[in-house]
Amino acid sequence: MTGWQTQAEREAAISVHPEIIRQGKSPLTWDARAQEFDRLVEATACRLVHSWRVPLRQLQPGTLLGSGQVAQLKQLVQAHAAGVVFVDHPLSPVQQRNLEKGLNAKVVDRTGLILEIFAARARTREGVLQVELASLNYQLGRLVRSWTHLERQRGGFGFLGGPGERQIELDRRMIRTRIRALERELAKVRRMRATQRGGRKRKSIPTVALVGYTNAGKSTLFNRLSQAKVYAADKLFATLDPTLRILNLAPGQRVMLADTVGFVQELPHELIEAFKATLEEVTEADLILHVQDAADPMRHEQAQVVRQTLQQLGLVGDSAPPIIDVLNKIDQVPDMQPPQGRWARPNRIAISARTGQGIDVLKARLRKWLDSRMREARLILAPSDGRTLAFCHARGVVLASSVDENGMIHLHVRMRPADLGRIRRNHQGRDELMGS
Repeated sequence: MTGWQTQAEREAAISVHPEIIRQGKSPLTWDARAQEFDRLVEATACRLVHSWRVPLRQLQPGTLLGSGQVAQLKQLVQAHAAGVVFVDHPLSPVQQRNLEKGLNAKVVDRTGLILEIFAARARTREGVLQVELASLNYQLGRLVRSWTHLERQRGGFGFLGGPGERQIELDRRMIRTRIRALERELAKVRRMRATQRGGRKRKSIPTVALVGYTNAGKSTLFNRLSQAKVYAADKLFATLDPTLRILNLAPGQRVMLADTVGFVQELPHELIEAFKATLEEVTEADLILHVQDAADPMRHEQAQVVRQTLQQLGLVGDSAPPIIDVLNKIDQVPDMQPPQGRWARPNRIAISARTGQGIDVLKARLRKWLDSRMREARLILAPSDGRTLAFCHARGVVLASSVDENGMIHLHVRMRPADLGRIRRNHQGRDELMGS
């Protein structure tokens, strides 16, 4: 957590919502967007004292807002004794600096706000590294402020800096050096994850990733399915660090369930880039469960944001795994009960992760999906081949079993193609017979 946020916990904050007239690119309505941004502000533990919606016909290059609006905002800052102003719009370094000078208060744009929330919520080393990398890339382009220490000069020689090198250049050099170090550490994380995924593929464990808009209930569903105790709360970005658990659905049917960071409208590019190591669990998934808050009136718009983010990750067309829409929180939507009937679709299920309603239907759908990936085969094994027999029971479904007059074991099994291939490879060059 940075210094200004520690101070902001004791200070009042104002949120500013610039609403661009005749701009229709926002998937969410201005009302929904303003409410979501205010919840983001509250997630920083600030005391939100005023939310101001400002209609804009055009953006001012120097301050984003018009001069009269800046003056009005200054009055609000003084009236509420606010120490922080959050602006729901990207700010250039110049705009941020000018607003801070004009308002005599700390100014944070949308990207900076989300970065601060991520920094406060990250728990694992990987999450901390990713947030720091995103923050440094964000700060690198903002070392243009006319602070006094940036005007100091220092001498030196060689790689330590030549005569007259300004402090701002040293700051940039230090940041770039740290960025390179973080990128090397995260590259190791990606290699480790790739090795782990390779191991799961060799063991034929498919990955099912939970994705969705922030606060849709992914972690609650993850806990319900896996009996885990992942932190879940009714607030934005409650989960940042990825969590993986084995989910046993039936004998021979298991998946790796992955809980991932929630998406939000205009998720900063710096975060998407930094969290690629985490989001690789999504891009490499065999199936995606798109968890949606059925009780949210902006569900369709939020779903559009998630789909757009998945496209940013390259999950389009043939590159995208199958997706099942999971409408969560139906206990808060009376006309959606029961989860069957008109809400049932091949690629859509209605559930309540909190009460457990519809969870059996979801598990049945997952078992059906796993069955679709399996193949039937008839095997003839030697009586001494207990290892293969145990493998068939552990990794597949034995539909029928018998022993002939010679003691050979005849199996009718349903298994994944990769497991059947492993059995065949292990029996190459042996005398045991295998059926097809």
